[in-house]
Amino acid sequence: MGTLLERRNIPPWMKVPKDLKDPEVFQVQTRLLEAMFGRDGCQITYIEQVSKAMLELKALESPDFTEVVVYSSYIFELRAKWILQSMAEWHCQRQERRMLKLEKAMNALELSPWMK
Repeated sequence: MGTLLERRNIPPWMKVPKDLKDPEVFQVQTRLLEAMFGRDGCQITYIEQVSKAMLELKALESPDFTEVVVYSSYIFELRAKWILQSMAEWHCQRQERRMLKLEKAMNALELSPWMK
């Protein structure tokens, strides 16, 4: 997702420092994050507003995965994680449908035996 920026501002719905104490941390494939948030992460603010959480993305040694840190109260952390998992699953299914469509198109282009 390009360069990851450090968090400079804390959203108004966060209860500092209480909500910053015990974040939810998980890893997501970088390509899925790019699909969900865009290359520059322009959709992150929207997801934060909907989930009432603060998201922080941290690059890992492996460029294939990115660490997602979710700060908020416990219930909103679960909600944000569920939203992100649902979005990731939707993007994976969408990609599978595209691959199946491509496979069908490739099969349709194959020459019939009498044309060989």
